Amino acid sequence: MPLKADLDAIDWKILRELQADGRMTNVELSNRVGISAPPCLRRVKRLEEAGIIRGYRALLNAPALGLDVVAFCLVGLHHQADAELRTFAERTRGWPIVRDAWMVSGESDFLLHCVASDLGAFQTFVIEELTSTPNVDTVRTALTIRRVKDEGLVAF
Repeated sequence: MPLKADLDAIDWKILRELQADGRMTNVELSNRVGISAPPCLRRVKRLEEAGIIRGYRALLNAPALGLDVVAFCLVGLHHQADAELRTFAERTRGWPIVRDAWMVSGESDFLLHCVASDLGAFQTFVIEELTSTPNVDTVRTALTIRRVKDEGLVAF
C-alpha cells in the first residue's frame, strides 16, 4: 500500500513516540528520536499541519470513573441512501454513551462503541434511544468481558 504522506525514518520515530506518550516535552522527544529540539519541533508542527497528527488527548480509566460497561452495537438501517446514512451518522454525535462510531460494510451499516455506567444505562440507551431512532431496522449488541489489547490506532 503506497503511503499518502512523504515521511522519512525520523518522522516515523516521532509518530511512534508521540503515539506512545503525547505528553512528553519536545526536548525529550528530540532525544528519543536522535535530533536536536528545534528541527524536532518543526517536524512535529509539519506533521500537525499536514493532518497526520490530528490532536492530543488524555486516555481516561473508565472504570475508575464509574463507567463499567463497554459494549458494541451493530446497527442496520431500513434504507442506506446517502442522506439516511449521513442522518444516522450525525445522530450518533449527540449520544454521549457512543464513544466511537463507524460506518461498516456487510450485514450491518454502523458499529457503535458504547461506554455506560451500568447495564441499566446501556439497556435504556438501546431500548429508548437507539431502537426508536427513525430508519433503524436492527440492533445487535455485544457486551465486552475485558479488554485484551489497547494499542495506538496506527501500527508501526
